[in-house]
Formats: sequence, C-alpha cells, structure tokens
Amino acid sequence: MAATAPATPSRRELNKAATRDAIAGATLVFLRAKALNEFTVDDVAAAAGVSRRTFFNYFSSVEAAVASFTQDYLDTVIAELESRPADEPILESAQNALSAVNSVADLATLAETFALTQDPQLGRFQLQAWEECSVKIADVARHRLPPDTSELYIQTLVGAVVGSCKAAFGVWFQEHGTDTSPASLAHLRELLGTTISLIRTGFTN
Repeated sequence: MAATAPATPSRRELNKAATRDAIAGATLVFLRAKALNEFTVDDVAAAAGVSRRTFFNYFSSVEAAVASFTQDYLDTVIAELESRPADEPILESAQNALSAVNSVADLATLAETFALTQDPQLGRFQLQAWEECSVKIADVARHRLPPDTSELYIQTLVGAVVGSCKAAFGVWFQEHGTDTSPASLAHLRELLGTTISLIRTGFTN
C-alpha cells in the first residue's frame, strides 16, 4: 500500500506556528542580552507583536518558551526515529536519526539554548523537554522491539540513549561554551554520533 502523503497545513495552522516561533524567537533575543530576571512576559509579548494573553496561549512562561527550541529539535529526532525501517536495530536507528537531523541552523539554536540555560530555573524546563523525549522514545521502542521485551530493558535502553545525548551536550559545552561556530557545531555532531556508538559497542574501548 502506498504511503499517504502528509496533509498540507492549513493557513490557520501556519499562522499559529508563525506566532509560536515569533514568541520563542523574541524570548531567545532577550535571553542573549539579559539575565532571566531582567525581562518579563510583557516584554517578550511586545517584542513578538502579540498580547500577553496570546503569549500564554502558547507558553506557560518565558522559561517554557526558551525550552521549546529543545523540544522542537528532539521532536524532529523522534520523527526521524519513527521513520527508520522496522527491521533496523533500534540503536542503529537512533544513531541514524541523530545524523539525519542535519539542519545547521536548528543545531546552532539548540546548542546556543543549551549554553544559555545553565541557570537552574531554566534548566528545569530543559530537563522536562528531555523527559518528554524519553517517553516518546520508549513508545517507539515498544513498537519496534519484540512484544515480550521487558519494560526494564526498554527503560534502560531509553535512559542510555537520552542520557548519552545529554552527556554529549554537556561535554560540548565544557569545551566550547557559547561558541556555535561551524567547527564547534561539527564537534557537537561528532559527539552525538560517538555517544550512541559507545552504547552500541558496549564500552569495549
């Protein structure tokens, strides 16, 4: 059976996505220049050209708006993971999914967001994004692995994949800080690929 082509987004859906992007983008602009406690929802809403009420239609806080960049990137990785062949080993699929998400702009924004959100208050929202990613990967794993696969195996596998990706970002930040130059991003991409390889080989080296 031929695959069904994805539905074309309606104008309303496109407008909503554009508004969400404008709010998130305005929040990131403020965060580049100021500390978290130096700007408000009203500031962001004004910069994005929307009302305070509209802001809260999309995000619960400025922290959530910043974390949306992480969430969006991880959702793209999940979509790539779901599209991999069903008979492909799941760790190979994870590595291929990370490699397939190759938008330099998206990776640069994610790297910058990671660097700017070391504040504990912002870090909490970043952690939530990664936790939601873990839930989605576990759902993919349950459909891909044999029906009798134990929940412990699935949760351990997901924890290893997600934890290793977070570790790659942590190592990258330690070495590069806020540098998102092409060379720095190339190293981040290399770290993300290497960390899955470590899991696949069982840390034999």
